Amino acid sequence: MNEIYRKEMTALDTPIAVGEGQSYKKHSSESIPDWGSEVKSFGESLDDWDKEMLRISNPGYLKTVSMTELYETVYMSKPPLIDGLLNTGTYLFVGAPKLGKSFLMEQLAYHISTGTPLWGYQVRKGTVLYLALEDDYRRLQKRLYRMVGSDGSDNLFFSVDANKLGDGLDEQLARFMREHPDTNLIIIDTLQKVREVGGDSYSYANDYQIIARLKSFADANGICLLLVHHTRKQNADDKFDMISGTNGLLGAADGAFLLTKEKRTSNTAVLEVSGRDQQDMKLHLVRNEETLAWELERTETELWKAPPEPVLEEVAKRITADMPKWVGSPTELAAFLGVDLKANALSLKLNVNAGRLLNEYGIRYESKRLHDGRRIRLSYAKRDDV
Repeated sequence: MNEIYRKEMTALDTPIAVGEGQSYKKHSSESIPDWGSEVKSFGESLDDWDKEMLRISNPGYLKTVSMTELYETVYMSKPPLIDGLLNTGTYLFVGAPKLGKSFLMEQLAYHISTGTPLWGYQVRKGTVLYLALEDDYRRLQKRLYRMVGSDGSDNLFFSVDANKLGDGLDEQLARFMREHPDTNLIIIDTLQKVREVGGDSYSYANDYQIIARLKSFADANGICLLLVHHTRKQNADDKFDMISGTNGLLGAADGAFLLTKEKRTSNTAVLEVSGRDQQDMKLHLVRNEETLAWELERTETELWKAPPEPVLEEVAKRITADMPKWVGSPTELAAFLGVDLKANALSLKLNVNAGRLLNEYGIRYESKRLHDGRRIRLSYAKRDDV
C-alpha cells in the first residue's frame, strides 16, 4: 500500500489534531508511548488497508459516524471575533440602500484589525480584507479619516475591484489567505457585485448554491465572511423575510444582521441579529454626527453567557503557566482533578467543552486512543495563540 494512503487512513482514525508537533511528557516520571505512535486503524496487515480503500472508493459508499465515534471526537471551535456578536461562519449583513451599512462595515473591519473593543464587546484581533466594490479609494480614505482619525491599521486591506464567483474570485480569496494566514474576517460589499451572471440568478437553488459556495470557503479557512446585501421594499412580519432574493440566501448562511431605520433621515437605527450559534439580539444604535460612526445606545437582549462548568474550573486551577502540561489516562485525570466522575463521563464532558476550555481558559485539550488505552493531553496556551 502506498505510504501516503497509509498516512491518510491513519489520519481518518485520529479524532484530534490540535497543536500537533510538540513533545510532551506525563506529569509523573513514568514514560508513555510517543503521542502519535501505535495508532492502527484497520488491523495489522496491508490487506485491511486495501479493503478499506476499496470500500471508500465505491460509488455507493456513504460516510457515517456512529454516536460512539461522535462522542469520542473533539470538534474544536474558534473563538468569536466579537464576543456575543460575531462568530466565524458566513453571515448576511442586510439593509436598505444608503442606510449606513458600509460605514458600519468599515467600523467592524477597523476594530477587528486593531483588536479594540466595539460597543463594550471584546474583540479578537486579526487581519481583515474588505472588498468595497461599490466605493473608490478616495471615498474610503475620506470616510475612514473622519471615522478614526490618523490611527491607521496595517492589518486592514481594501480592494475596490474583484472578480466574480466562478470567474476568479475563489482564487483571489485563496491567494490572500495564503499571503495573510492570520486573516479572520473578509467583507464582500456587496454580494450582488460578485454574483455569477445567469438567467437563473434569483432562483432558490441558485441563491442557496452561491452562499453555500462562499460558506465552504469560510468554513475551510476558519474565518468569518460578511456579505453585504440589500432588503426589498416590501415590509414583512418577520423582518428577515425582507432580505432581497429568495429564502435560499438566509437558508444557506449561518446567520444575518439586519439594519433598519424608521425614517431614512434619522440618525438612529436598529440592528437585529439572528444566527445558528448565537442568541437573537436587538441593538439600538445612534450615529455620531461628527465621525459618522455608529454608537451603541442600548440593547434589548442581555449578552448570554454559558453557566460555570465546575470541571473546566478545576482544569484551569491546575493547568497554568507554572504547570503548563499534563498527559495521562482519563482515570488518572479524574484523580488529578479530584472530581467525582467516571473516566468515560469525564472524557465526554471535556470532548464537548474542548472549544470552551481553549477559548475561555486558554487550555488546549487533546485525546487519542493508543494501544494501551486513551491518552489525554492538557496544555497551557498563550492567549495570543487562542
